Amino acid sequence: MALADTFTRTLTGPVRTAPASYGAAPTIDGPGMAALVAWVDEIAALTQPARIHWIDGSRGENEALLREMVDEGKLIKLNPEWRPGSYLARSHPSDVARTEGRTFIASENEEDAGPTNNWVAPAEIRGTLNGLFEGSMRGRTMYVVPFSMGAVGGPLSHIGVQVTDSAYAVASIGIMTRVGEDVVREIANGAPWVKTVHSVGAPLEAGQADVAWPCNDEKYIVHYPDTLEVWSYGSGYGGNAILAKKCFALRIASVIGRDEGWLAEHMLLIRVISPEGKAFHVAAAFPSACGKTNLAMLRPTIPGWRVETLGDDIAWLRPGDDGRLWAINPEAGFFGVAPGTGESTNVTAVETLWGNTIFTNVALRPDGDVWWEGLTDEAPAQLTDWEGNDWTPASGRPAAHPNSRFTVAAAQCPQIAPDWDTPEGVPLDAILFGGRRATNVPLVVEATDWAHGVFLGSTISSERTAAAEGTVGELRRDPFAMLPFCGYNMADYFGHWISVGQKLRFDRAPRIFQVNWFRKGTDGRFLWPGFGDNARVIDWIIRRIEGGVPAIDSPIGRLPRLTDLNLDGIEVPEADLEELFAIDSSSWLTEADLTEEFYNTFGDRIPSTLRAELSSLRYRLNHAPQA
Repeated sequence: MALADTFTRTLTGPVRTAPASYGAAPTIDGPGMAALVAWVDEIAALTQPARIHWIDGSRGENEALLREMVDEGKLIKLNPEWRPGSYLARSHPSDVARTEGRTFIASENEEDAGPTNNWVAPAEIRGTLNGLFEGSMRGRTMYVVPFSMGAVGGPLSHIGVQVTDSAYAVASIGIMTRVGEDVVREIANGAPWVKTVHSVGAPLEAGQADVAWPCNDEKYIVHYPDTLEVWSYGSGYGGNAILAKKCFALRIASVIGRDEGWLAEHMLLIRVISPEGKAFHVAAAFPSACGKTNLAMLRPTIPGWRVETLGDDIAWLRPGDDGRLWAINPEAGFFGVAPGTGESTNVTAVETLWGNTIFTNVALRPDGDVWWEGLTDEAPAQLTDWEGNDWTPASGRPAAHPNSRFTVAAAQCPQIAPDWDTPEGVPLDAILFGGRRATNVPLVVEATDWAHGVFLGSTISSERTAAAEGTVGELRRDPFAMLPFCGYNMADYFGHWISVGQKLRFDRAPRIFQVNWFRKGTDGRFLWPGFGDNARVIDWIIRRIEGGVPAIDSPIGRLPRLTDLNLDGIEVPEADLEELFAIDSSSWLTEADLTEEFYNTFGDRIPSTLRAELSSLRYRLNHAPQA
């Protein structure tokens, strides 16, 4: 029986019959289909939409959806001469970023959420959300979006279904994931799936005109790790509405990974190819504003080296039967920050955005193309800013919102690896951790073993503000770059990293390194050129993996000999190089105290292995030869 018929019978009050152009439930037989249809009916009965549309993922369906949003004033079609198949969305000024303060982990036990998450009791928040979602989709279409993270049916992939009343979210999910009836077929055949529910919280009464960006001042993003659900209310923006992304692919997937023995990580994924044609696979976890996207699309300045992009934001890592750690990028697209992305910083990203892109909150040029700060060195003489107002360089405000975004298919990236979406993934050779540190942390340091690498990952931090640079303190902790995204107690997460390492062969586990492109000299200058020259650090890392160069043991890990860095073609004064790798024991002992203070927020759940690593660090620092 068609879902629309079931829906008509289960709802009270007037119900509009779904137009023929709207998709009914796929007629796919299988033991899991009844549960899926029953769940959709349950959400429809609560939210009371005017119609239901099961998304089939076809190109024609997507084009019709985009045309409808343009007709409704929710998207602006860009000039096809400059940006074919592309659109601009302008959000409400109150709905411009992830709402981390309204993001909750609703685990049965508060201790399982840990001190770094906002915890709420599941029964309490379900009562609140049921009240908010009741009738929240009235007058709107409820879209049912079956999606796969990773190739459909792949050994490392997982499936979800999002119901939403936002066509913008549907179009974005269609870029960021694999959507369609192949996913429904997996569910029908019994594959497990994650339930995600989203409403902008703006029901329409009969005859009420809609707005360009519906949303609600009251916002909730709630994760249920015990039942593998996400419920999001009130926001139409980014990760608040594209629930496959941070909500599923990190917070919920981290819980699934904990239970199944793998890792869901906030990591880029690249293949580095040496001049000899040998390929190495590198994953890297950096907090925001630490060069993650630039490294994901690196164009090396060293002749003969190439980088192929596999993923720019999320990686799922799973131990293989061969003792190696295998990784996939579970996403199908890039959801990147536009400002700062330009010809001089990331030409690959700019070239990726040639067309078929949804831009959000960037500026509009008079010729129908888009612009944002950093795209070009000079701003156009006249623009329409992200709020729809006239703008000139003299306006004294940004033309694009600082968190404005682009959503584009990964396949458009000119240096995407030809096998970037292989279901089996790629075996990792190295894992990098990095933050934005003006002091203390060297350009690169190698962990002595897996446990030491986990210790390095657990201590990742950035200076909070420019005013704090030059001092140790006021660190913004972001261990593994996962602080906002770990779906359970981070101390247990650290322990899970240690246990995953125990499943790997010691000689096949990826080597772990900490990098810092942002160390400054006493005069406030960056000591390292960064960007494409970061390939010189990758070059040393790969030579370490191959056993081609020795390293210097230091109290904090293994450092390169300065003569082993490939500096051909760049000028880095010897004094800057020495400062890039200087280890001040006094400052590092202060850093150790701050690490202990951070660990203590987790109480006795911090793994004893990490406490031992901290004690060993202090011992080495106290017994290090004085310069």
